[in-house]
Amino acid sequence: MKNPSKKESILVVDDAPDTLEMLQRNLLSRAYQVFTASSVAEAIRLLESAAVDLVITDFKMPKVSGLDLIKHVRENYKDTEVIMITGYATIEGAVKAVKTGAEEYLAKPFTDEELFSAVRKALDKLHIRKASRIKPRKKLPIVYGLIGESEVIRKIFDDIDKAAKTPATVLITGESGTGKELVARAIHYSSPRASAPFVPINCGGIPEELLESELFGYVKGAFTGAFDSRAGFFQTAEGGSIFLDEISETSPSMQVKLLRVLQDKEIYMIGSRRPQKVDVRILAATNKDLLSLLKKGAFREDLYYRLNVINISAPPLRERGDDILLLANHFIRKFSKELDNPVPRFSGQALQVLKNYNWPGNVRELENLIQRLLVMTDGEIIDIPDLPSFLRFSALREKGLNRTLEEVISEYILNVLESVGGNKTKAAKILGISRKTLRNKLKDRE
Repeated sequence: MKNPSKKESILVVDDAPDTLEMLQRNLLSRAYQVFTASSVAEAIRLLESAAVDLVITDFKMPKVSGLDLIKHVRENYKDTEVIMITGYATIEGAVKAVKTGAEEYLAKPFTDEELFSAVRKALDKLHIRKASRIKPRKKLPIVYGLIGESEVIRKIFDDIDKAAKTPATVLITGESGTGKELVARAIHYSSPRASAPFVPINCGGIPEELLESELFGYVKGAFTGAFDSRAGFFQTAEGGSIFLDEISETSPSMQVKLLRVLQDKEIYMIGSRRPQKVDVRILAATNKDLLSLLKKGAFREDLYYRLNVINISAPPLRERGDDILLLANHFIRKFSKELDNPVPRFSGQALQVLKNYNWPGNVRELENLIQRLLVMTDGEIIDIPDLPSFLRFSALREKGLNRTLEEVISEYILNVLESVGGNKTKAAKILGISRKTLRNKLKDRE
């Protein structure tokens, strides 16, 4: 992953002094470290002596071309990206440059913003490729399913450590699929209560008329069918922790009963007039805004403040950066082992799509996707064509809405051609058009 204290370094290669000076000036203005070379031979010597993240090279140069430089970089420097620039832009030329190993292709003349955008995308791909090789830290509590290296997830680990050392009630908030139960489990199993039970309850999944008896139990004869006394989840969790997921789904009457448990540390079994003391730590979670519900009168204020002694917010996956790649590789190893299959790898382009996607279902959605890919995909590499259509098209949506339809079509055709190594027959099949139509479209763009 990117080291924020280290400047990203760029080598610019062009035999035109004016172009070289212009590119150097613009890149320096964005705080990049910039090296320059006026020939491929000079560029190769610089690469041997300096660590370079990105090479920007002209296509046509005397003696040795930019394509030869791209090939040299690809064969010798796995952690260096390449952008090709040229004044002789054609679709076929772009495909050739991409097949040789260029990550981006810029046609002259280009604007400063087009340059900066291409540089940023190429460097982002480099960081993604590096991150895909990173193994989770040994310190991470992977046994609880929590994996990540991002700043937001490291904060969660710190919060878990602090919460585990106290007996205070914890409210875990966050969108569905962000791993709120995993956070609760990590708190419990890192606490002095670890040897006692951890009892998870989905408050929204139990009918309202049964929730009280499930939580607090009942005595014999309490209602029709109560032939024997039965302990509830609070008694089952004695000495340990109870996790009340979807706490916002409880009724006002149940909220009153839960408030009494928090205040007095005792419960009433249904049908009993005697309170029963319980030693249980309460961990609660919700994917809703309890403050908003509180203002609407849909959640008790006193219960909210009793629950919210310690608040931990589970971050959405889209805010976790390269954790998406760590999790994707973790799940692909996990499910490959379960299926007794060889572990495939993701192409760099597929990883870029995974990172750019919004993940409304968060980690749960990613896990389900990886499992589906392993079942439905053959081969050693998972590439863009293997991904579901909603993911493939999300890559185009990330580009913005300020381009013409022809530009979008042209770029998509290039992406498909790249993904199949320039094979027009395979590309035409993916695009849903004939090979002849594809040839015509490529001809129209030249």
